[in-house]
Amino acid sequence: MLGWASKSEDPLYFTLATLPEERPLGIASYLRITPEVGVIEIGHIWFAPSLKRTTAATEAIYLLGRRAFEELGYRRLEWKCNALNAASRRAATRFGFTFEGVFRKHQIVKARNRDTAWFSITDDEWPAISRGFERWLDPENFDDSGRQLRALADLIGAERGAQVNDAWAGPPRAS
Repeated sequence: MLGWASKSEDPLYFTLATLPEERPLGIASYLRITPEVGVIEIGHIWFAPSLKRTTAATEAIYLLGRRAFEELGYRRLEWKCNALNAASRRAATRFGFTFEGVFRKHQIVKARNRDTAWFSITDDEWPAISRGFERWLDPENFDDSGRQLRALADLIGAERGAQVNDAWAGPPRAS
């Protein structure tokens, strides 16, 4: 059924499965893979309803980020979405991505203009973001019924020493 994805090199697709069942419950990909400048994007994310809003879904995004920075040596990880996709924008912010702006009329999708919201994490930000993910994924962060005790965005914000940005504040001011 996903034979077309297995043949693609950019985007490079991954099947997302929960353990120990190894039952496929989603896909995600790296795309716009440009190692010569150290930039890679996460995209084409699709989670089955049973994977959405789960620890496994968050861990999948963490593992993609960890691999991009720690194994492949990228310096910038991007997340882009339709500017009208509020759920994707919230997810990017929750995962520690910084909002960089909106590219107006960036694409034409289904015969309509699409504005694209851009987010990123850079290699110098990744260590703090990674620690936030690891603290969130720690079993001690969940009660007996599996509910989180501390929110991922709060843990990432604490590791970064400030709240995760939801908007770009502009260039630094001269002192």
